[in-house]
Amino acid sequence: MARRLSLTLFLLAVVAFLSAPVLPSVPGRILADTQTQGVHVVEMTAKKYEFDPSPVRVKQGARVQLKITATDHVHGFNLRPFPEGSSPTNSQGLVFSSPQGCQRIEKHQTVTIEFVAQTPGTYPFKCCVHCGWHHRSMTGELIVEP
Repeated sequence: MARRLSLTLFLLAVVAFLSAPVLPSVPGRILADTQTQGVHVVEMTAKKYEFDPSPVRVKQGARVQLKITATDHVHGFNLRPFPEGSSPTNSQGLVFSSPQGCQRIEKHQTVTIEFVAQTPGTYPFKCCVHCGWHHRSMTGELIVEP
């Protein structure tokens, strides 16, 4: 009798686990399960001559983590801290808590860039490690919306 009860409870637990809702894994999109302790996590890929997604959209005031994975070979990531059209003498629109400048991303590795998006605007980013013939076209945008 106890064995039958244990088996029944086990099967109910398996059914409950398998019927639980699952959030889709969509790279670059901010999903409910990627918001932990007020941080918006954006999964990105760097592959031959493109970043995906681009543009990346975030809200003003958000703490953001860009988790960038190089899928094919070594790439780099450099995000300008000032919005397009502003002068570097102005205060930074993105305040970084991780190292700033060119971040090297080894093949099949992930680098995390963390910042607070303080000022609305468009922030260009680019690959900063030579990755082939069209390296200079490997660019993207981060858009901070009010």
